[in-house]
Amino acid sequence: MNNNVLGLLRLRIKQGINLAIRDVTRTSDPYIIVTMGGHKLKTRVVKKNLNPVWNEELTLSITNINEPIVFNVYDKDHITGDDPMGDAVVDIKPYMECLKLAADLEKLPDGCAVKKVQPSRDNCLSKESCCTWHEGKIVQDMILKLRNVECGEIVIQIEWIDIPGSKGLAAVEV
Repeated sequence: MNNNVLGLLRLRIKQGINLAIRDVTRTSDPYIIVTMGGHKLKTRVVKKNLNPVWNEELTLSITNINEPIVFNVYDKDHITGDDPMGDAVVDIKPYMECLKLAADLEKLPDGCAVKKVQPSRDNCLSKESCCTWHEGKIVQDMILKLRNVECGEIVIQIEWIDIPGSKGLAAVEV
């Protein structure tokens, strides 16, 4: 294992909403490529759907919390190159701030909001995003408005996973 790894971040890629039409059949075959630093992950293609449901879990090794997570949505084309359908960026620092509080949250009821992150020019949030105490962990649900495209949003959730032998949260300064 890379000894610079702080921990893992589980990404739940839930769904797309009102994605852009990119095929002549008035639909698209969307998939998402997730990148962070040198890491690159991909969802499966959902054929002929502008409101795809992926419900996929992808996991990133986190070495630097200052690197954004980039979500690029594409339309799969078998003849021509894949068409871009927009992108979104997530800054994980607000989420990491919540994780630092986790030890103090043990007695909170399930579903309790720990922090609320407001949409701004500096993020791709469509609406307020909550970091929530859920089954002994903090998760953050987000609806991201895609940029560089006429329409579309993606729904994701992030969750931190500690791994034995990693630097862990103690090494993180937010």
